[in-house]
Amino acid sequence: MKINRLMTLQVIAGIIASLGITSCSNTSTKGVSTATGWKINDKKGGFQYNTNYGDQQAPLGMVAIEGGTFTMGRVQDDVMYDWNNNPTQQYVQSFYMDETEVTNVMYNEYLYWLKTVFPPSEENYRHIYEGALPDTMVWRNRLGFSESLTTSYLRHPAYANYPVVGVSWVQANDFAKWRTDRVNEATLEKAGYLKKNAKILEAYGDNHFSTETYLAAPDAMYKGNRDIVFQGVRNKAKDGSKNIYATQEFGLFTAEFRLPTEAEWEYAAVGLIGKREYNSYKGRKKYPWDGSHTRTAKRDKLGDQMANFKQGRGDYGGISGWSTDGADITNQVKSYPPNDFGLYDMAGNVAEWVADVYRPSITSEDNDFNYFRGNVYYKNKIGPDGKVEIVTAETIVYDTLPNGKIKARNLPGTVAQVLVDESDTFLRQNFDASDNRAFKDGASRGSKGYNSPEHTILADENGDVVRKYDTNNRTSLVNNQSRVYKGGSWKDRAYWLDPASRRFYAEDQATDFIGFRCAMTKVGAKPSKKRSKN
Repeated sequence: MKINRLMTLQVIAGIIASLGITSCSNTSTKGVSTATGWKINDKKGGFQYNTNYGDQQAPLGMVAIEGGTFTMGRVQDDVMYDWNNNPTQQYVQSFYMDETEVTNVMYNEYLYWLKTVFPPSEENYRHIYEGALPDTMVWRNRLGFSESLTTSYLRHPAYANYPVVGVSWVQANDFAKWRTDRVNEATLEKAGYLKKNAKILEAYGDNHFSTETYLAAPDAMYKGNRDIVFQGVRNKAKDGSKNIYATQEFGLFTAEFRLPTEAEWEYAAVGLIGKREYNSYKGRKKYPWDGSHTRTAKRDKLGDQMANFKQGRGDYGGISGWSTDGADITNQVKSYPPNDFGLYDMAGNVAEWVADVYRPSITSEDNDFNYFRGNVYYKNKIGPDGKVEIVTAETIVYDTLPNGKIKARNLPGTVAQVLVDESDTFLRQNFDASDNRAFKDGASRGSKGYNSPEHTILADENGDVVRKYDTNNRTSLVNNQSRVYKGGSWKDRAYWLDPASRRFYAEDQATDFIGFRCAMTKVGAKPSKKRSKN
């Protein structure tokens, strides 16, 4: 049998050159496999692999957060008597995080792409764009006048670099998925594996790039249009070989953009790296900055606030001519000093969604490494022909959320997903179910447990919406759709600026004080550089 992946040594060299990678790995010795003695990246064919992959570079707009151990939760008295942040020792793996919250201009780019690729004028696509729109009505108040913000805050260039608000947890997750695909699409185009400018000129409906589709079923990319997939310069090799797909072995694909876990967010916000010596921390920080006060001690800005928050009843920014935090509502990102990791607004401005499902208790007894509550495991859906199924305009499934908004379960052009089943969990020791959101959450089996009010939306025979409000007595406001948000906001008092504070909100709801930023897992080595004394 002839082993040929239609990949040349020159192509691999081109990948390495395009990425600027110079450091070596232990995969081979001088291009020879240490497992078999076979030549790797032989121009005649055979096994192809990027044997010269270097350290992962921080994505644009993100900063590297080296992982480590820290005390998660409050170690002082809980004056609010929430009892939901008892201290526990946790370890967080290295990751990347956006240096600022996602801004209005960033989110508007997302909306523009959706509106262009899935025109709302077409019935099949109408709810895709509408489901992504932020709720601008969050600015309204029964006894206040903020009507101008409902029409200007999201779109007007004056607010371009202000954090986006009115975005639900569900919408924030969809943005992160879209960002992953757009970054990978640009990378593959730059490396020569996709037709140049196809992402702008030819993306329409299910005819667009999806990372999952490219990796699982590359022949189905762009609805099987090989002229787009195979018109990159890498598909015009000098030896005549064509039809080359990039694979994970090339090291081109970025890790997924996502919401940070609660542990990651709190670890990054505290920024203890500035208070360490050798292998120990020197005390604890109450805020993302040094000291126990909210004002700066620097002489050039003496008295100014270190974050944007509510300083007292009826005081959102000081007096005229002496605005102590420079804002009344949100403020432009990077308006306040960053913390020791180089992250801006980890306290104040807007609170931020994190990935976790809310439960009052976090414990290190069950897990103390990359703690996260909210795992729901999926797998690619396989059709009768044994191939992965791709969502089309005709097979797209829409879900109606409790708030009445309609959301596409998967965008056309992406791989259809289903929950893992018994064939995936049988005899496993590390998990035995697809949905692990309520795993060991303190609710005894058979009890009501965490059961917030249930609201359903149905349609009658005429297609009119019928809203059903829950009337049963309930024991809790918490359920599997309750998501944690962290950090104080422009509407919060200083108490909530403590990174250990935690609150929750329904994942399909939005407010004028919650935004978000993205994170990404760091692949490979933990540190990016050699450690120093301080």
